Amino acid sequence: MARFVGALKRIAPWAVQNADVAIALLLAVVVGVLGIMPDEIFGDNGATVQTQLVSAATLVILALVATALLRDRARQAPMEAITSDVLGRLPTRLDRLEQIESLVDRTRKALDALQLVRVLGSSQEIAQAHAEAREDTTRWSFKGGTGTYLRAVTLPACVAAARRDKRHLTVRIEVIDPADVEVCETYAHYRRSLSDLPDGTGERWTTDRVRKESYATILAAFWHRQRYGLLDIGVGLSSTMTTFRWDLSSSRLIMTVEDPNRAMTALAGTFYYENCDTELRLSFEQARRVPLDKYRSVQLGDEPTIEEVQDLFERIGVPLPKTYNGRDVVDIARKALRAVDPYGEPLRETAVP
Repeated sequence: MARFVGALKRIAPWAVQNADVAIALLLAVVVGVLGIMPDEIFGDNGATVQTQLVSAATLVILALVATALLRDRARQAPMEAITSDVLGRLPTRLDRLEQIESLVDRTRKALDALQLVRVLGSSQEIAQAHAEAREDTTRWSFKGGTGTYLRAVTLPACVAAARRDKRHLTVRIEVIDPADVEVCETYAHYRRSLSDLPDGTGERWTTDRVRKESYATILAAFWHRQRYGLLDIGVGLSSTMTTFRWDLSSSRLIMTVEDPNRAMTALAGTFYYENCDTELRLSFEQARRVPLDKYRSVQLGDEPTIEEVQDLFERIGVPLPKTYNGRDVVDIARKALRAVDPYGEPLRETAVP
């Protein structure tokens, strides 16, 4: 009995919701039972009575079935209308979705542009930024002290990549004028005031070192120019020092300071990048220009000799101090072509083409 009641409770909600179908089903069962019952049960005219009952019940069942079909169609009609309306508006909504995606993309680019400068907080980040800046660049502008990192890493790597791809490379370098003893002393004093210990190259900063580093940058520019015909390189000598170092490529600007774990970078196309580009151009134009067009006047060997180095500096109007002996000249050549990365990377030797 309990099972019957439980089954009835489960069936009752469905029967209420589908009353016409439930009645039709019940009548179908009754007609089926009447059809198989003996005629004698219905009296003398049992066959006639049985036939009439079955016919009447059948008509009722058909009516209920028809009612159910009409009800289902009435329910489907609004759904079909809704579906048709939704499908009709689908292309418009897809167009709006594409517009939203485009708006989001433009907004992201605008936010990237508004982020003028990003601070780099480790030597690894700075090294990575330099590597990304060198990648496929066709130009490089540098302004700083003496260009030690430029000689050790940037210039050899950029020239090697340009030679590999057989493409043009424009380089502009601005360093301290080695003939201006006063600015060299100022720069050496500034570097010693930050730390009197040897830097990543293993040397302490002195006035003599500042001069030799700048001479080495000039020599390196001539040496690379003689060996790669598609290199357009210029060197400017400044009578003022700066506490910043600017490195600007086709893709980004990197501004470093004496702290090896702090730097700033800005992508090409941003307000800060464009203004720094203008600043470096104007500063280079005001610097004393080294006549690099005379690079053919003295042919430098793969390992420049003392005579070649001395002759080069005489011909370009930047003579070495008379106090310099052969050892000083060799030191300048070593700094030019075998510069040590001041940020701790292994010693780099310039590959002979």
